[in-house]
Amino acid sequence: MEQTVEILGIPFYNVSQNAFIEELMGAAANNERRFVVTANPEIVMHAQQDIAFNQAVLNADYIVADGIGVVKAASSIGKPLQGRVTGYDTMLGLLKRANEMKMRVYFLGAKPNVIEKVVEQVQINYQNIEVVGARDGYFSAEESALIAEEITASEADFVFLALGFPRQEKWIAANLENFKKGIFIGVGGSFDVFSGCTKRAPGIWVKLNLEWLYRILSQPSRWRRAMAIPRFMAAVQRQRKQG
Repeated sequence: MEQTVEILGIPFYNVSQNAFIEELMGAAANNERRFVVTANPEIVMHAQQDIAFNQAVLNADYIVADGIGVVKAASSIGKPLQGRVTGYDTMLGLLKRANEMKMRVYFLGAKPNVIEKVVEQVQINYQNIEVVGARDGYFSAEESALIAEEITASEADFVFLALGFPRQEKWIAANLENFKKGIFIGVGGSFDVFSGCTKRAPGIWVKLNLEWLYRILSQPSRWRRAMAIPRFMAAVQRQRKQG
């Protein structure tokens, strides 16, 4: 089994969800630094057009398949991945394990009311976690440097960023050298779901790999973003024919 599977120039780490959580926990326990990108078809397609974003993504230690489209694409080129490794499930798994080990967590992103509820949920459900910082995603370039300094001083074991792509990946890549330790992972809209402000797709939709469709039906404004999926699959088929 190949350790990575390359799809449209993006090397996806071939790992299961549970194994990935344990690998990150091991790195955190050893005070190591890791940069994680959870990539779906939309992110892959954006990386084709945005050179700075592409460089930020390729700078990551791990790029995992957050999207059934990526998993299907890997199978279509004859190099199957072990499955989806989503930002939301990775965050939940890490919070559970961090709670067991009484570790330190920093949250960055989302709206002010959402980040407040994220901290509340952690304090209720993960009482052994030390929340060493929580900032919403509305900050200036000048404030960005101060936030990086705050994260360094906090000695956070995990830093979850819900700034949306490409901003969260670019922010991590631009500031990564400032940090000596910590698992840095962009989790997109996960804070909204975790806080209860947005509903995640019901289990049956997730099981049938139709979470993307549920999001479109729940938020029709997302349909333009969903157009990246057919463009992604068409690009993958061109890759398959060429390779």
